[in-house]
Amino acid sequence: QVQLVESGGGLVQAGGSLRLSCAVSGRTSSTLNMGWFRQAPGKEREFVAVLGRIASITAYLDSVKGRFTISRDNTENTVYLQMNSLKPEDTAVYYCAASKGLNPRSHSDTYDYWGQGTQVTVST
Repeated sequence: QVQLVESGGGLVQAGGSLRLSCAVSGRTSSTLNMGWFRQAPGKEREFVAVLGRIASITAYLDSVKGRFTISRDNTENTVYLQMNSLKPEDTAVYYCAASKGLNPRSHSDTYDYWGQGTQVTVST
């Protein structure tokens, strides 16, 4: 059984940085497509970034391109989301997700496993 545990959230001022971690157990993360999603109060969960298991293909939400970077440390079996130049609109609960599918997707329905989420709050 795959388990995902996020960490690294917190309160940061606008313009600051945070690095979220997603520790994967039960399966090697490099055999999974790994995604990050977020959900702000009163809004639907939205795709943020994905790292494919084949050729490490990445994709990002347009509003985070150039600011966020998804990466993987195979020795630690951990996936990261480096978030720079944070904005108040980035405030949300961030979720790590994993998919066994062939290709990385942005649809949350295609993901098989989810973490519990970590809160990111960006103040003005």
